Amino acid sequence: MRIGIAGISGRMGRLLAEEVAAAGALLAGGTTRSGAAPAGAAVLPDFAALCAAADVVIDFTHAHAAAAHAQAAAAAGTAFILGSSGLSAADEAAVSAAAGRIPIVYAANFAPGVNLFLAIAERMAAALPGAQYDAEIVEMHHRQKVDAPSGTAVALGRAVAAGRGTTLEEAGRESGRDGHCGPRGTGTIGFAALRGGQVVGDHTLVFAAASEQISLTHQSFDRRVYATGAVRAALWVRGRAPGLYGMRDVLGM
Repeated sequence: MRIGIAGISGRMGRLLAEEVAAAGALLAGGTTRSGAAPAGAAVLPDFAALCAAADVVIDFTHAHAAAAHAQAAAAAGTAFILGSSGLSAADEAAVSAAAGRIPIVYAANFAPGVNLFLAIAERMAAALPGAQYDAEIVEMHHRQKVDAPSGTAVALGRAVAAGRGTTLEEAGRESGRDGHCGPRGTGTIGFAALRGGQVVGDHTLVFAAASEQISLTHQSFDRRVYATGAVRAALWVRGRAPGLYGMRDVLGM
């Protein structure tokens, strides 16, 4: 199986190249805007050329490239694994449209533990009604991360909302509280984003009621867990029918 990597010279790109080799797949090459690719890896001139050389392409580059990359993959008939966070509603719509022509795995997080976390969060939210239990999501990442809240935090918010039979948009989001911002809204979902150092990724979901509180936490210690999960998704997606899949599909959850 030929796997291509967008942004192969970056931190995630290099980990992905290592995991492709560890999985016994063929590294079709990658694209890069700066920096040297891993030894022996072919550098393709652009994303379209990468799609032509690969059976599936993995992309963790940047949200602003997601729509164009999904469209290019669809035009080439190449399966697509998308791990960029911070996509706009328009970007997500473009990815969904491309999934009408090719199989796409799009996930906020490719770590198996996080996807179990999301499933548990939805079940907990179904059992703990928003009128009595306030849901708060706290995440911390390295100081270089440019989007907030993280894609995983937003996915947690969506899981909580789904468990309560609504959407995150309908439930309402609260974040960036500062000064006299008034009392917390009933049924809303709160977010707090922390940035500092080189934290790979910490996420905590809190359900707080008048008489009890329960918290669920996931911590990532090594970015390699995302690369391993993405390559697992790449191996899984080959031969699938066109459609938009998530990591829970890959894990059979």
